[in-house]
Amino acid sequence: MTIAFDIAMQRFTPELPLAVGLSGGADSTALLTACARRWPGQLHALHVHHGLQAAADDFEAHCLALCRRLDVPLHVRRVDARHAAGQSPEDAARQARYTALEALLSGIEPPVRSVAIAQHADDQIETILLALSRGAGVAGLAAMPQTWRRAGLEWYRPLLQVSASDVREWLRAEDIAWIEDPSNSDERYTRNRIRRQLLPTLDAVFPQFRDTFARSADNAAQAAELLDELAQMDLACVGSPPDIAQLRSLSRARQANVLRRWLRQSHATTPSSAQLGALLDQVAACTTRGHQIHLKIGRGYIERRGRLLDWYN
Repeated sequence: MTIAFDIAMQRFTPELPLAVGLSGGADSTALLTACARRWPGQLHALHVHHGLQAAADDFEAHCLALCRRLDVPLHVRRVDARHAAGQSPEDAARQARYTALEALLSGIEPPVRSVAIAQHADDQIETILLALSRGAGVAGLAAMPQTWRRAGLEWYRPLLQVSASDVREWLRAEDIAWIEDPSNSDERYTRNRIRRQLLPTLDAVFPQFRDTFARSADNAAQAAELLDELAQMDLACVGSPPDIAQLRSLSRARQANVLRRWLRQSHATTPSSAQLGALLDQVAACTTRGHQIHLKIGRGYIERRGRLLDWYN
């Protein structure tokens, strides 16, 4: 129903001026149109041309035409979003997109104060299912936040509780055209298989699954926040780099939590579950001065150096 879309937009109260990420698809077309009607003259549209498919030029043409009709300035940046060996195409495109958006934002004068992205409830469910398939912890199961801070700006996902079908229903009711991404039907991509095969089944078995999964993601986000606060307190006690004796005074779960935080915060690396488990075993066995530790962790190695653990690459 269009009511869900309208309610979501009524609740959206960003600081102005506002920039909206505009791909040309249904979701961003609806978001930009609704924002332009509500805040005329206070809006910028940001389009990233990924260059990954022939339809990319059609997307840019649609964005240009839409922005002319809405009288919204359009800022376009072209990127090479091809993925490296071992990197997923989705991750490569996402990283290229956010880097490009930040570059576009830096060139807008006067500066915008908020950014809106058009991801919706179905995108959130796909993210949760992907996290489950990878054995993610609570941080991964928290999926996408509705608001966050990046590059000195507030970022929003105002449609995160609106289904994809509700967005398209609103567009049809308003007689607004959009471009369908041809790659959305390509089931080589995991997200597309989830969207086309799993979501219809979930809808048939658990009709309220979007709401219930969203509540689970909110609960996971709260748990992740608490774990992060505990990790910060423990890190202040064990030090950076961590003191082995201080680490051993904590439970194994708290050791894992603080070590993840230290590696992420100080070295921008994340251990696998197997790597972290091996490190915890070594910390538990480290009862003598002569016990050595040398383990592959994330992008580098952890070694024992005296009474401390140290990481290098």
